Amino acid sequence: MASSNSKSTNEAARKIFKILLTNPKIKVSWVKAHAGNIGNERAAQLAKDATQHGQPYSHTKLPNPHIKGLLRKRMLEKWQASWKNGDTGRKIFNIMPSVSLRPTNWIREDVMFLFQHGHFPAYLKRFHLSDSDYFRCDGIGTALHYATECIYTVSWHMRKPAPNFAQEWLKRIVNTLVSRHKIRGIIKFISENRDLFHPP
Repeated sequence: MASSNSKSTNEAARKIFKILLTNPKIKVSWVKAHAGNIGNERAAQLAKDATQHGQPYSHTKLPNPHIKGLLRKRMLEKWQASWKNGDTGRKIFNIMPSVSLRPTNWIREDVMFLFQHGHFPAYLKRFHLSDSDYFRCDGIGTALHYATECIYTVSWHMRKPAPNFAQEWLKRIVNTLVSRHKIRGIIKFISENRDLFHPP
């Protein structure tokens, strides 16, 4: 019996062994099952209750890759719930609604365009770094403006989307290599000509 082994791998058995060792008055003996012994019947009932209502416990050792897979799945589920129900990054959420551990391969220029951060007059005004969000060509200096209608960035223009399709347009250009090259060209041109792109 496990409780008679001081080196048992079962923690409960080791505790029982210690109790028996320090209390010599306690005697352990075999009792016939279902013979009307009150203590034995009570132990049987408790064991039955444990199997039906107790917490499952297993000593089965799972392979590390399996455990890592379970943890990865749980982490992604929590991350997805947080991303879906969050208050920030909603523009990016509309472009990338699902989280992933795979890299996006976005470079700095892609991020600047999608987040509309950098030398855009609309961005500068939003953070009180400028008094106007208008550009020299009388258009509001947003990423969309430079990508579709600004006279200074004609070389990289793309077709302007209808107002209600702006998010779908962003999704499409993010996943199209040619469009991403155009975005990078626009951002690089703006960065190299900052004075030109500051509000008048």
